[in-house]
Amino acid sequence: MAAADADAAEVERLYELGERLSSAKDKSQHAADYEAIISAVKGQSVKAKQLAAQLIPRFFRSFPALAPRAMEAMFDLVDMEELATRIQAIRGFPLLAKDAEFVSKIADILGQLLASEENVERDAVHKALMSLIRQDVKSSLQPLFKHVESGSEIREKVICFLKDKVFPVKAELLKPQAEMERYITDLIKKSVLDVTGLEFKLFMDFLRSLSIFGDSAPRESFQELIEIIQAQADLDAQFNVSDIDHIERWTSCMYMALPIFMRGGSSSKFLNYFVKQIVPVFDKIPEEKKLDLLKTVAASSPYATAQDSRQLLPPVVQLLKKYMPGKKVEDINHNYVECLLYTFHHLAHKTPNTTNSLCGYKIVTGQPSDRLGEDFSEHYKDFTERLTGTEETVRAVSKRLTQGMADFNKAISSAKTEEEKTKIKSDQQKSTMTMRAYNNILAMAQPLRAKSPLFIGDKKITLSWMEQPKKPAATTTGGKRSQPSTNGNTPASKKGRGEGAARNQLVNRAFEGLSRGGRGSGRGRGRGGRGRGWGYR
Repeated sequence: MAAADADAAEVERLYELGERLSSAKDKSQHAADYEAIISAVKGQSVKAKQLAAQLIPRFFRSFPALAPRAMEAMFDLVDMEELATRIQAIRGFPLLAKDAEFVSKIADILGQLLASEENVERDAVHKALMSLIRQDVKSSLQPLFKHVESGSEIREKVICFLKDKVFPVKAELLKPQAEMERYITDLIKKSVLDVTGLEFKLFMDFLRSLSIFGDSAPRESFQELIEIIQAQADLDAQFNVSDIDHIERWTSCMYMALPIFMRGGSSSKFLNYFVKQIVPVFDKIPEEKKLDLLKTVAASSPYATAQDSRQLLPPVVQLLKKYMPGKKVEDINHNYVECLLYTFHHLAHKTPNTTNSLCGYKIVTGQPSDRLGEDFSEHYKDFTERLTGTEETVRAVSKRLTQGMADFNKAISSAKTEEEKTKIKSDQQKSTMTMRAYNNILAMAQPLRAKSPLFIGDKKITLSWMEQPKKPAATTTGGKRSQPSTNGNTPASKKGRGEGAARNQLVNRAFEGLSRGGRGSGRGRGRGGRGRGWGYR
């Protein structure tokens, strides 16, 4: 009973101190009262500590000389075992944010409390942090990003908080806009040196949403984003075919850069790395990763410069010859051939006369590089024979596949279980995508069998693993019908709206087009022994 009386007396004393401070016109004359409130944190009464957690922030600004002691007392309170005491202290922290130094310390402590397992405490931390950030964005965010940059134990909690609470209200927080967007960009650039693939994508998506990297931004801004992605892809490192993490990281980063290539960023460093580091050891790369690499290069080929195209065409032609048979065979690796033909068309469109010495064509540009005086007829014979053999193989396989497609609906109708139906539908979808690939191959091979071939450099071909454009509704008011596409699955689009739609489809499905099986939970480069894995899937 004596202990309960002591608790009640201590609480009553604190109430009196608080009332005296509230009524005082010159609070600075009552420093001893504020010191007594601070000292109550060291006492035994739990209720008195909770009351102190309310009173310390309330009068904090009136006693600057006691600020360090008050701050220490609040830090002690959030270490208490009693949940109610911790929550009261957390709620009071934003009231202590009187200058940048205090804000940074408080944000750092609150950041550490994001790891709390108590939902009510974590909710209080979220609200306190957001209140703090609204008061001083720079001083609040800097210590939070420091946890990400240093790889501390709470880095994942901090990233989740940024994703869920901070990034969605960037328009409210980042003012003045240009200055604050630059500030948070610099924080992110330091923080992404060692992150997982999903985390890196989160940060890059956020950067791309900022106005300083918007559609009207200068080309240099896009190149800055490309350089961030290039650093993550580790393009200065020697390529190691046994390092699956590096293969996945290069592929994923290249895909992430695609939307920026579209807006003016340069793909040169990525493509040069492919030519010099990856192609020479392509045969040694694990089979399940080869297709990812070829898809990546195919998707980026429309944005290669003429100089990049000249460097990339020779290895692409060599790979084409490897996977295109010189005569009719049972089947081909249609995924590889589709990617390589698509890449070949887009690169050759940028530098057509380079194909003269590679494929024996006779394309006249008036430049010495035409090499029209040299005899490359054997190259032409070999290349066209391979095209013919590929077409004959594809037509034969397509015929068999078309005949089998009709059986899928019957099989679904007769399936006895949902599991059987799901399996049949999955097989049907695979066959549909395979047919799209065959159609694309035929559409791209046929224009290449002339001495002066037609190189497709537009978006009429939609790769089979990309989202297929929706066919326009049939016109019923006398308007003209849309023209069929060159590959039978993509409507021919005029420049402007149709081309933009194709770009959007490329961006939206870029990551989904990669093969399954990547490991998304590991850390980026595995620095400090924190694991590996860069699959986004």
